[in-house]
Amino acid sequence: MSVRTIVVDDSPSMQKLIAAVLGSDPEIKVVGTAANPEEARKMIKALDPDVITLDIEMPGMNGLDFLERLMRLRPMPVVMISSWTRKGADATIAALEIGAFSCLPKPRMDDEEALQAMCENVKAAAAAKTIIKQKHGASAALHEAPASRSSGGVKRPGLDAIALGASTGGVEALTEVLTGFPADCPPTLVTQHMPEHFTRSFAERLDRLCKPTVNEAADGMQLRPGHVYIAPGAVGHLTVAGRTERICRIVPGELRSGHRPSVDVMFESVANAYGRRCGAALLTGMGSDGAEGLLALKNAGAHTVAQDRATSLVYGMPAAAARLGAAKEILPLNEITDALFGTRMEVTQNVCA
Repeated sequence: MSVRTIVVDDSPSMQKLIAAVLGSDPEIKVVGTAANPEEARKMIKALDPDVITLDIEMPGMNGLDFLERLMRLRPMPVVMISSWTRKGADATIAALEIGAFSCLPKPRMDDEEALQAMCENVKAAAAAKTIIKQKHGASAALHEAPASRSSGGVKRPGLDAIALGASTGGVEALTEVLTGFPADCPPTLVTQHMPEHFTRSFAERLDRLCKPTVNEAADGMQLRPGHVYIAPGAVGHLTVAGRTERICRIVPGELRSGHRPSVDVMFESVANAYGRRCGAALLTGMGSDGAEGLLALKNAGAHTVAQDRATSLVYGMPAAAARLGAAKEILPLNEITDALFGTRMEVTQNVCA
């Protein structure tokens, strides 16, 4: 069954290009195009698509305002298509926090990899339709709120560092996990799959929301308690170096597990540096990046956690870790912070494939 998609963009030429790319995939059917949110609203009501693609900058109501209303009143999978600039990065991070499934660059016909990624994102977004409706449904306020988490508590003995990895859906997931961290948390390294410029905007946004200080990691930056370090997009892999004084190293290199920065590279470096004296969690995302690294951490004695299927926007990376037996615990998102800090009353091994 084809993924029924509406393309929303104020540029007629971009509408045609996106529609042509998506329409070339036999599993996607473009059922309409709209030039602005008002046209899109009427078209969504009439055609009930599985997914929409949405431009951020449009005349009248911009894409962010339209996305906020859509996720509040009629939640559905939305793939944002935007210009990847510093200004666009701030808007894109906001879109992901509001509930967009993913954000992609304006397509170029000579970039086959990006064109294929657009099709894969639309299909993955359709597969996440149920969880998006559950998370952003208008009746969400009627559901029982998750149990509140402690903002500190007793740290897991010997916890000298924490490592977190995520991809699609990770902006929301990491925000939930990190806002539960205490101000004096162990040095925390994070790899979230994002392009250049976007990770700085993400770090700045987290810094405003979280008790610890959140920075985009830079080569040579000292790892200190009360600080979170976000791997910079595209330039290299975030690793740990040093013995008496731990520092960030941004290591140039080939793609690993299809990504740079790679969660696998970071996890393996953290395992070598800290062994059992750290905790790690692998969150929502497409693909398998981080699964092998989480296994390396587990084998080194670290406490390892994977997000469960029910709360993952895309159960790809955590599922790969579960298949490898890399996670000591498989947990819903709202329990992961407490599991890392050892503040839960008991530890239960959940089995999930």
